[in-house]
Amino acid sequence: MKIFRVLLLVAAVVALTAVPAAVQDTVGADAVADSLAPSTPVIPVNIENLSVRDNPNDEGGAVIVSWDVSEGEYAGGVITYMVLRADSRDGEFVEIGDVPFGHASYNLRDNNTDDGVEYFYKVAAVSVDLANSDGGWLIGSESDVFGPVKSSAQWFNMSRLNIFVGIIILCGAIIYYITAAKGGKEFYIRKIAGIVEVENAVGRSTEMGRAIYYVPGIHDMDDVQTLASMTILGKVAEIAAQNDTRIDVPVARSMVMVTAKEIVKESYSRAGRPDAYQDDQVRYLTDDQFGYAAAIDGLFVREKPATVFLMGAFFAESLIMAETGNSIGAIQIAGTAQPAQLPFFVAACDYTLIGEEMFAASAYLSREPKLLGSLKGQDLGKAVFLVAIVVGIILESFGVPVSNLFKLN
Repeated sequence: MKIFRVLLLVAAVVALTAVPAAVQDTVGADAVADSLAPSTPVIPVNIENLSVRDNPNDEGGAVIVSWDVSEGEYAGGVITYMVLRADSRDGEFVEIGDVPFGHASYNLRDNNTDDGVEYFYKVAAVSVDLANSDGGWLIGSESDVFGPVKSSAQWFNMSRLNIFVGIIILCGAIIYYITAAKGGKEFYIRKIAGIVEVENAVGRSTEMGRAIYYVPGIHDMDDVQTLASMTILGKVAEIAAQNDTRIDVPVARSMVMVTAKEIVKESYSRAGRPDAYQDDQVRYLTDDQFGYAAAIDGLFVREKPATVFLMGAFFAESLIMAETGNSIGAIQIAGTAQPAQLPFFVAACDYTLIGEEMFAASAYLSREPKLLGSLKGQDLGKAVFLVAIVVGIILESFGVPVSNLFKLN
């Protein structure tokens, strides 16, 4: 019991002596804070080397304002730079933007200028008076006035000169090959199984006495895949006409129907059998995606064609059509540039034209000089760009900064 009383007395003495120490520490901290607080504002050194120029390689309406770092920034006397603009040297300057301190170089783009109008600029370095009891007082030093400056539009964006050179090379190659093809020059085109088998597929329908179904996708004539499909249709219809085999073309767009009718009719004429063409060989079904797919499936099941061509733009209906054609035992040749649908065609069709192969097929089958020339010209352009990429990688590996030539501003 006595021991407990002694411990209690010691704790009370320690508590009484600790209070003055805490108070003394608080007073000491306030004194240190007062000694650190500046008694006078820190005024930044004036801005030097202010420069304003028209923003290059643009459509106008912008200028670039740049300046050097204020010496006062290194002493902690700058928190931001304010850019001011006026319509005359002695006019009223208004703030158009600001840039915080801490950068190696300073510039600001004024995007609100009128082309041909003169403007004057100056920059103010701004600091804060920490001794102000109101929480901060902005003070600054202004640069000399720079001007007049006008913005203007440029005819060419010289930062994209490399793209212009690439376009010239590609277009030049295409024009050269088109001219050569029109002159009768023969070009080698790598054989693609799906293209080579077109005649065999048509011949199979002839031997079995069944029709050919050609499905040109669900997009309209404004889609490049549909255009390529129509070119292939012309050759398939011509072969079918020569073999006296019926070809049916169910479509999902009215413009595609009109175009396909003319193409099939012309193909029969080229084959020397214009009287064999029947107007109901090309028919419109519906614009609805899955209504069209259901109608195609119904035709496949009822008519049981020996050969099915699926050429064009396909989406979720692709596997439905291809699997139905596979179930009736038809030989199927498909082609599309839709990457998500290619696996379905590969799984359910006998031959698949992947992406650009479908566009190459139209040139291969038609032998049209413009198509052949375009195909060969694009191949040459790809080869040139591939060599440029390889050379660029090698040069960059050895420290030559050629990548700067391909940066877009």
